[in-house]
Amino acid sequence: MRHVWRWFGPVDKVTIADARQAGAQGIVTALHHVPYGAVWLPAEIERRQREVASLPDGSASELSWEIVESLPVSEAIRTQVGEWRSHLANYRTSLENLARAGISVICYNFMPVLDWTRTDLAWRLPHGGTTMRFDLIDFAAFDIHILKRQAALGDYTPEIAAEAERRYARMDDRARKILARSVNSGLPGSTEDTSLDGLAAQLSNYDRIDATTLRRHFVDFLAEVVPTAERLGLRLCCHPDDPPFPLLGLPRIMSTEADYSYVLDAVDSPANGATLCTGSLGARPDNDLPGMIERMGPKIHFAHLRNVRKEATGTPCSFHEDEHLAGDTDMVAVVAALLHEEARRKMEGRQDAVIPMRPDHGQDILDDLTRGAQPGYPAIGRLKGLAELRGVEHAIRRSTTA
Repeated sequence: MRHVWRWFGPVDKVTIADARQAGAQGIVTALHHVPYGAVWLPAEIERRQREVASLPDGSASELSWEIVESLPVSEAIRTQVGEWRSHLANYRTSLENLARAGISVICYNFMPVLDWTRTDLAWRLPHGGTTMRFDLIDFAAFDIHILKRQAALGDYTPEIAAEAERRYARMDDRARKILARSVNSGLPGSTEDTSLDGLAAQLSNYDRIDATTLRRHFVDFLAEVVPTAERLGLRLCCHPDDPPFPLLGLPRIMSTEADYSYVLDAVDSPANGATLCTGSLGARPDNDLPGMIERMGPKIHFAHLRNVRKEATGTPCSFHEDEHLAGDTDMVAVVAALLHEEARRKMEGRQDAVIPMRPDHGQDILDDLTRGAQPGYPAIGRLKGLAELRGVEHAIRRSTTA
């Protein structure tokens, strides 16, 4: 596997120098300042490439921008309203500009409104560090009592709704504001920061869009952009829903292996692939991650390796981000499956035999606690995760060649 590192640009508190010292071989980044639906201009792409290639002191970093995460799909495209057709044209133009710059792997997602959802961005762990957490009761308290979504009460069991009411009553004003801000954080590094009123307005855009309709819109999007990507030799890879179950009355269409199979078969092309995120998919007990790698392997263009611990059985459930080799996912089996897929690709002579992987998320430990990095993207927590994953990879390679 190729070990890459997510970087949010010059505003990131974790620098390119930090990434290099952590052992990254390449950089994953995006033009977070460009509004959704707009064209990524060649000059902006080239500027980000120069920023990646240089250390803070001006010397060469020996790193390059290898993967885009994310080239966002606008809400207009997802809902097929307003300027959605011009946004599709802009998306294709951005793909042309990225290909011209030599960047060939583009990660994106098709999650409505919010790109990820947590209720606590700094949940205290027994060892003194912090991590991100999704608490189903807290989320229900937000949905029913803070956002006051009209249909919210019917989306929860009576037991969850009653406990959410009790928990909300115990919160002071500060706790309620922190919860609302955490849920509404959206995509890390994004310019898309929505107020509660704005969030409610965006949710209303999906009043007549169910999972079947959203899935059809997704296939329409792929039909428009995949031919361009294939012609350019690009690999598009969709990130799964995070968390992988419906929230806020919104449809979720990329949460299971069946979801992936549907869209990969609907537009069958080497350019239409998957981002395997073990953290997102791992929050569902019915997702068999090593099995998914075996069955979807040829279409996996990018891997996010992180671990979550589910705090209850069933779906949906509360969970938190665990250490990379802890949690509920058998990360050794996942890495072994990815290495097996790489070996199969090499036998086929595929140019993309090596799968890029980044240590996704991480717990805030040591100096991370005062650095103020993007939630989920600390320096030391990810360095630790990368070191552990690298050790697993080396051990598996040694055992298969012994």
